[in-house]
Amino acid sequence: FQMDTTQESYLDLFPLDTIIYLTPDSENVLEDIDPKKVYILGGLVDESIHKKLTLRRAQEQSLQTARLPIREYMVKAINTKNYHSETLAINQVFDVLSTYYKTRSWPDALKAGVSSGKGYVLPD
Repeated sequence: FQMDTTQESYLDLFPLDTIIYLTPDSENVLEDIDPKKVYILGGLVDESIHKKLTLRRAQEQSLQTARLPIREYMVKAINTKNYHSETLAINQVFDVLSTYYKTRSWPDALKAGVSSGKGYVLPD
């Protein structure tokens, strides 16, 4: 993995058709990582969850979107709060993607990045 930082917009740096904007609200499931694509981690610096805000942002910019395959590989844990969320922090998404890139295993990747506090666990 290579990581660079810049003040420039990803819209100015990469062709639109190479960008995949990751948002938990996408209907498209990320099935594999394509090295020819650029993955944008849609995120907010905010304590409250703004439903579909990152999806709307991506749609306004005419970008392809995808979500991590949490519900495809994990199950809802039985918990006292009945809390289940597919919204992860940026570092958690990065952990999932980097682990998947190394292992090519979604279960391993999701175990690395999705904390039990999110209400999802790998099936036994």
